[in-house]
This record gives sequence, structure tokens and C-alpha cells, in this order.
Amino acid sequence: MKVFKFILGLFIVLLVTSCGIYSFTGADTGNAKTFQVNFFQNNAELIEPQLDFDFTNSLQDLIQNQTNLNLVNNGGDLIFEGEITEYRIAPMTATAQNTAAQNRLTMAVQVRYFNTLDEEKDFEQRFSFFFDYPANVQLNSVKAEAHEELFERITQDIFNASLANW
Repeated sequence: MKVFKFILGLFIVLLVTSCGIYSFTGADTGNAKTFQVNFFQNNAELIEPQLDFDFTNSLQDLIQNQTNLNLVNNGGDLIFEGEITEYRIAPMTATAQNTAAQNRLTMAVQVRYFNTLDEEKDFEQRFSFFFDYPANVQLNSVKAEAHEELFERITQDIFNASLANW
């Protein structure tokens, strides 16, 4: 019986300590304790009000929700910065009358990532995604849905490139 209790106790200790090492999101934050997300200015030709602010907040929220890092305004162990370089609408498919049947909203972000604790992980990369919607629909009526999908996909791609340990 003592052997069984010992093995059970050892199993529980291993289980509890191993959970501290593994992250369910796959995030590899190393020894980092803090992160900062500098303001992502909209430098695209088409300026959408509030887009830069909303995107910056979306990236901050994703990192806070998927890691145990603390958000700071400066001096972060991990630093994300960049700019929105593309925000455009283009027709995608045509009808028999040579009019657009579907439009595509594309957004691209140039990101610079700095890991002050491990400079080998630093990178600069472009991330983009698109949202298709019917041409007979105004962008304003689908903008909230479009931005949610664009932000979710782009911020997750940024997270995966910088912190995912797949």
C-alpha cells in the first residue's frame, strides 16, 4: 500500500510540475515577463478612421489572453511595432454584365518583433489577410465583421511567428 501511495504521489507531483512547463497555446516566452505593443500607425493609401488604434488593441489583447506576460508601455522584454501598410478594396469576381459580383478587403501589416532577451528571435515580416463580401453590400455594413476576421487572423499569425513553439 505504501508503494502505491508513493507512486501515486510521484505521479501527481510530475503532473503538476509538468503543467508549469507546457503552455496550451504553444507560447514560448522564454524568460520574458513583459511585452509592449507600440502603436501601429495606418500608412495605407486608404485611411480608415480608428483602424490603427483597434488593430493595436487587438494585438495587445491576443498576447495578454494567450500568455502570462504583463503589458507595459516601455521597456518590455518583447516588443512589437510596425505599421499598417495596406488597406484596400478590390473587385474579385465579375458578373455577365461586367460588374463586380464580389469585393475583397485586404489588410497588410509590417511587423518588427524584438526579443530583448534573445536577439536571434528578432524579425521583420509582412502579414496580410483578406475579407470577401458581396459587391452589392456597402463596406460600412460589414466593416465590423471584416475587421474582426482580419484582426483575428493577422494577430494570430503574428503571435505564431513570434511566440508559438510548434
